[in-house]
Amino acid sequence: QVQLVESGGNLVQPGGSLRLSCLASGSIFFRISVVGWYRQAPGEQRELVASINRGGSAEYVDSVKGRFTISRDNAKNTVYLQMNSLKAEDTAVYYCNTVPIKLSWGQGTQVTVSS
Repeated sequence: QVQLVESGGNLVQPGGSLRLSCLASGSIFFRISVVGWYRQAPGEQRELVASINRGGSAEYVDSVKGRFTISRDNAKNTVYLQMNSLKAEDTAVYYCNTVPIKLSWGQGTQVTVSS
């Protein structure tokens, strides 16, 4: 059974950086799919913020363009999210999954941006 494990979240000051990682164990499907990072802030719906296809082409929601960079290591079944110039509005639980969503959600990783 596929398990998504996100890590790297933390408390960071505005303007700071974090690098999130997501390991998909037991999933060849993950390796060949478009994968993305989603986030859910308190009281908000989960939204897709960045996605990347198998070849490395990426797309971003406008609110994170120029600040976030998604990348993947297909051999390791891992996807990353480098987040720079973090803002308070980036505070959320961050999840990875395929695009469209095909796998069960992992536990997510909490990112809190606060001074």
